[in-house]
Amino acid sequence: MDSPWLSSDQAAQYLQIDRRTLLEWARQGKVKGYKLTGVIRHVWRFRQFDLDAMLCPMTSADSAHGRQQ
Repeated sequence: MDSPWLSSDQAAQYLQIDRRTLLEWARQGKVKGYKLTGVIRHVWRFRQFDLDAMLCPMTSADSAHGRQQ
């Protein structure tokens, strides 16, 4: 993936989940998404870094020891 920004379709494919599930998670704050305001509807963009962080959250013990996943 060349761009740091992913569309909702690309991000859902990356996470191997349905696009509607991803958008619901974004609305609930379970995954970090960036809402771009459109005239009729909102457009969501995601960063691969944020998706990776959601998949492998660093625990406080890991951060205290300087470990990264």
